[in-house]
Amino acid sequence: MVRKLITLVALSTGLMLAACNTVRGAGEDIESVGETGDRVTE
Repeated sequence: MVRKLITLVALSTGLMLAACNTVRGAGEDIESVGETGDRVTE
């Protein structure tokens, strides 16, 4: 039972870290598009 719990926690942690990196990357992409739009309108 303990082994299953440890495995579940490890998998959950891995998924959370992957999701965090994905959200950060999406935020950087959106910021880049906004900066490009600002340069075009100047």
